[in-house]
Amino acid sequence: MQALWMLLASFFFASMGVCIKFAAAHFNSFETVFYRGVVGMLFLWGLTRWQGVSLATRVPMMHAWRSLVGTISLTAWFYAIALLPLATAMTLNYMSSVWIATFLLGGAVLTQARGEQMREQAPLFLTVIAGFLGVALLLRPSFNEEQAFAGLVGLLSGVFAALAYLQVAALAKVGEPESRTVFYFSLGSALAGLIGMLFVGVSPLRWPGALWLLPIGLLAVGGQLCLTRAYAQGATMVVANLHYSGIVFAALFGLTVFGDRIPLIGWVGMGLIIVSGIAATVLRSRTVPQVPAEEP
Repeated sequence: MQALWMLLASFFFASMGVCIKFAAAHFNSFETVFYRGVVGMLFLWGLTRWQGVSLATRVPMMHAWRSLVGTISLTAWFYAIALLPLATAMTLNYMSSVWIATFLLGGAVLTQARGEQMREQAPLFLTVIAGFLGVALLLRPSFNEEQAFAGLVGLLSGVFAALAYLQVAALAKVGEPESRTVFYFSLGSALAGLIGMLFVGVSPLRWPGALWLLPIGLLAVGGQLCLTRAYAQGATMVVANLHYSGIVFAALFGLTVFGDRIPLIGWVGMGLIIVSGIAATVLRSRTVPQVPAEEP
């Protein structure tokens, strides 16, 4: 059942990506982030009341930092989804495990003495190298020069997702319920999207384009709840590795719905990123065990 919860979560997130690509024809990335945050916030407010979970928190600044880096990641990911093949944008965002490995490796280099401790980091170093090689193979054949900036933005979405992932772990360690953490993230997303809209403008809510905003929010929340259930009840390593099934769903959606064509070398790059992400997840579990689910 835990594996099925994770597969269902990945399917929801990939489906959300499809809705975002359709919504991109009617709304900019800041608007999508705003409406996604509003829908998620309203849903989670009702859920926390039904569960009897208070929204009051003892660590507001921790939530503020998680909301900041998470919103940057979300905005960058939505922008990349709008301009890149769906599988490419999703793979770049899912590089968060490789980036976390990079952060851990950098910390080891700065804090550990040379010798045996550094040699123990060699497998982690190899996952980082494999991940970046996968990015090079994926991006070079999968978009043209006009999409280079979108590729960079998609890459940065994975970096900030990794920072948000680590902050979610820190919030869990101080006893914050997942529903409260996700609520404040949704609130932060709505506020950040609103601020962005003040600078880039607001699109009119017109039928039927506006209908895409509701499934974006509901699929995001549904995916998060399924993902949380999987992490709460399942073996962490198995569940974390199944998270990468979202790339497969995205690739299938890209091929069937949008007619995306990724060359063979691009598929090889995606495979390298998936394998390196799984390996990084296994290795990082020694340093950050039982990390809760990330909010996409």
